[in-house]
Amino acid sequence: MKILIADDSKVMRQIVLRTMRQAGFGHHEFVEAVDGAEAEQLVASESPDLVLSDWNMPNKTGIELLRALRGGGNPVPFGFVTSEGSEEMRETARAAGAMFLIAKPFTADHFESELSGMLG
Repeated sequence: MKILIADDSKVMRQIVLRTMRQAGFGHHEFVEAVDGAEAEQLVASESPDLVLSDWNMPNKTGIELLRALRGGGNPVPFGFVTSEGSEEMRETARAAGAMFLIAKPFTADHFESELSGMLG
């Protein structure tokens, strides 16, 4: 499977990747985007099987990215990895079509819990 990690922080992309490996998902292929605009382009060109996105990014936020994908008919599985963990944000994410929201700080267990059914 190909997984797209979208976050404007290089350090956070590396932390997400490391945590995915710790959760047992390191054998998948990973692609990185620096913001929602680049992520949208990469979804079109790379056809990832899963998008993990931050919420707050320049050029296009994570929720704008998700809405653009769904508005264009793209059903790619999508989850947020973000500091925005309020119930209101979770409901906004679900309503827009996100499968889950993992709030920072997170552990490998959080990723394993949300993704084990999908990624095996």
